[in-house]
Amino acid sequence: MSQSSNADWLARSQAAVWHPCTQMQHHADSGSPTHLPLVPISHGKGAWLYDFDGKRYLDGISSWWTNLFGHANPRINAALREQLETLEHVMLAGFTHQPVVELSERLSALTAGTLGHAFYASDGASATEIALKMSFHYWRNVGRPEKTRFLCLQGSYHGETAGALAVTDVAIFKDAYAPLVRAATVMPSPDFRQAEAGESPADVARRAAAALESHLERHGQHIAALIVEPLVQGAAGMVMYDPEYLRLARQLCDRHEVHLICDEIAVGCGRTGSFFAHEQAGIRPDLMCLSKGISGGYLPLSIVLSSDRIYNAFLDDSVARAFLHSHSYTGNPLACRAALATLDIFAEDDIVAVNRQKAAKIASALAPLAGYRQVKHLRQRGMIAAFDVATSDPHFSRKFYRAALSHEALIRPIGNTVYLMPPYIVSDEEILHLGNAISGALAEALI
Repeated sequence: MSQSSNADWLARSQAAVWHPCTQMQHHADSGSPTHLPLVPISHGKGAWLYDFDGKRYLDGISSWWTNLFGHANPRINAALREQLETLEHVMLAGFTHQPVVELSERLSALTAGTLGHAFYASDGASATEIALKMSFHYWRNVGRPEKTRFLCLQGSYHGETAGALAVTDVAIFKDAYAPLVRAATVMPSPDFRQAEAGESPADVARRAAAALESHLERHGQHIAALIVEPLVQGAAGMVMYDPEYLRLARQLCDRHEVHLICDEIAVGCGRTGSFFAHEQAGIRPDLMCLSKGISGGYLPLSIVLSSDRIYNAFLDDSVARAFLHSHSYTGNPLACRAALATLDIFAEDDIVAVNRQKAAKIASALAPLAGYRQVKHLRQRGMIAAFDVATSDPHFSRKFYRAALSHEALIRPIGNTVYLMPPYIVSDEEILHLGNAISGALAEALI
C-alpha cells in the first residue's frame, strides 16, 4: 500500500536521501531556529507546487531558476510524449539525431550564426568545465601553450565541480575544496552597489573594467579566458551591473587575445529582458554556457556554444587535437526535444516582449518593500528582482524561508538577499500573491 502523507514521505526522505546544498542536520532539528522544513511535493501545476497534505506553494524561484513555463506544461509534455515513442536515447559519438541537430541550428540562429557549434552536457557545472577546457585546449592547438590561466569576477559562481570551482568565488562552496582547485585570478566585480558618491552604475562598470585592463596589460600573454555571468551574478546575491562592463570586457579580450566566456546558465533564456543577457551590451562571447531554463526545467541539459574560430582549431587528423570530452547521455533526445518545445513557446508567444510587461508588474508588487528601513538596494533586471536585508540575525534566511512557506510561496533567500525569479506563466494575481507573501514573510522574519 502506497504511503501518501507528508509525514510518510518526510520520514522516508530523511532516512534515505542526501539533499544538495543542505546541512542535513537543519532538516532534522525541528525545534531549532536553524531548522529548514523538508517539503514533500506530490505534484506541480502551472506556477504552483502541491504537497501530499494538499498545501500549495507558488514557485517564486522557478525551482532553482529552471522552470520557465510552469510545471506540467501541456505543450512541453506533448512534445516529450511524442519523443518517447520515437527515440529515448542514442550515444552522440558517431551518431546523431533530429532533436540535437534542430536544437543546435536554432541556438546558432539565436546568435545570428556567430556561435555556430553546440557541444552538449547535462548540467551547468559541466558546461563551465567544457568551456574552460575548450579555451585551454584551443590555445595549445594554435601554438600558444603559455595561455593557461583564467579570470573570473569577485563573487562569481559557475558551478561546484572541481574545475568549475576554479572560477567560483563564493567561499562557502569553495573553501573546503581549495586544495583540489587550480584557482583563477579574481577581478573586481562591477556590482553597482559599490558605487561611490556621485558614481553611476556605468561608472562602477568602467572602474571594474579599468582593473581588468591593468591586469591584462601585465599578464594577458598568460590568460586563456575571462568568464562572467552577464548582468546578474546569481549565487553572489543577485549582484547586478551595467552592460558597459561587458562592452569594455569584450574590447579588452579582443585586444589581448583572451576568450570571453559568457555563463548564461541562470541569466539566459529571457531572464534579464533579452533572450541572452549579453545582447544588452551589443556583444557576442567566444563561448557561451546554457543550462537551467533551456529545457524548460524538465530534464538535465547544458550546452556550450562555440565560435567558428575555436571549433576550427580542433579539426585535424590527430585525435589528440580533438576535444575529447563526453558523458553517456550527451545530447539526450528527450532533453533536446524539451528544449525545442521551450524555444517554440518563446517564438509562438513572443515571450521576451510579454516578460517586459510582467517585469513591470513585479516591480509594482515589490515597490512597497522600500518602506522597510531594513530593505536595501531594491533592484531588478528583467524577470529577476532582489533586495538586501540589513539584519545581524544569522538565521534570517531560514526564518524568511519558513515564513514564506506559511504564506504559500517558495522563496529561498541567498544569505540576506531575498530574490524573486518566477516562471514566465505567472499571472497578475500570482505576482500580487508573491509580493504579499514577501512582505508578510519579511515582517515575520524580522521580529
